[in-house]
Amino acid sequence: MNIKNIIGSVEKLFLIIIAIFTIGAMGQEVISLINRGRVELQDLLLMFIYAEVLGMLAAFYSSHRIPITIPLFIAMTALSRLIILQGKDGNPAILLYESGAIVLIAGACWIISRVSTDKESE
Repeated sequence: MNIKNIIGSVEKLFLIIIAIFTIGAMGQEVISLINRGRVELQDLLLMFIYAEVLGMLAAFYSSHRIPITIPLFIAMTALSRLIILQGKDGNPAILLYESGAIVLIAGACWIISRVSTDKESE
């Protein structure tokens, strides 16, 4: 067995572990929501992050590559969740940094989509 096959096997093993842990975390979150008896926006964003991670894993298994926009969407969702969790008492400068990061990531997604559209039209 060559080194490329070993690394590929280890990669697949870790992706399976990530999928199992993500499903477990989703289950824990659902149980927590049921016990609390209410759902808040930050909970929905966390569940969306879990769903995006699973989507990223599914994309990898179907095409053997991860589209760069999926981790960028996850990052924007995570930053949005941080803004919501920060609340009204947080430092306004941190809010500006986090929202600026979202704008930068959104710009990167737009550029990537434009570049991939241009390549497809050629």
